Amino acid sequence: MPDETVIDTLKAQEAVQSVPVEISVVLGRADLRVHQLLKLGRGAVVELEQKITEPIEIFANGILIAKGEVNIIDGDKIGVTFTEIVRSLAAV
Repeated sequence: MPDETVIDTLKAQEAVQSVPVEISVVLGRADLRVHQLLKLGRGAVVELEQKITEPIEIFANGILIAKGEVNIIDGDKIGVTFTEIVRSLAAV
């Protein structure tokens, strides 16, 4: 009987580990008033509160999990390097 419990536990862990998780990265934030938002158009630049030297926030399913740095990969893709774990990934 204990062997079945171990097998069930392993199956449950395997099932959980295959669940998709969305990773999103926030470069910064800005507070605008509606009239400012309505004036935005092509070519508009919104200044973010984030300093270029500050780490960016990394979220898993909307939960802050880490901070990091933006990287350019293969010249045409953006990546992020985790520099600080804020919340255990197992908690997500």
